[in-house]
Amino acid sequence: MEVLTANINWPAVGGGGVVAFLLGWLWYSPKLFGVKWAEGVGVSLDKAGNMPLAAMATQIIGTFLLAWVIGVAMGTGGVAVAVLITATIVFLLVASGYFCQKSNYAIATEAGFVVAMAAIMIGAQAAL
Repeated sequence: MEVLTANINWPAVGGGGVVAFLLGWLWYSPKLFGVKWAEGVGVSLDKAGNMPLAAMATQIIGTFLLAWVIGVAMGTGGVAVAVLITATIVFLLVASGYFCQKSNYAIATEAGFVVAMAAIMIGAQAAL
């Protein structure tokens, strides 16, 4: 159990998690990929000011957990383990997108976001 907390750079976990979460607002906004992504998943961005609380809470928790997992990987196994974890998540996300019959654009947008999040978190671990 100690491996989950030993050698963790907590400021990098927190900082990387916050920056990655904030990137999501830009990533899924109409300024970047939001409009075409929304079409590909069948949601309306008109209700963006009225975001579902369960989705936001789950995203916050998931973002923190990914930052923590990357922190553990960087503290024990290094970048290769963090990249393997990210690749696993991306492939499972892509498979889920295909099962849900999302557009290829939506799937690529979601997978790209996970890669961007992981890159930010790995960078935070290296920088802080």
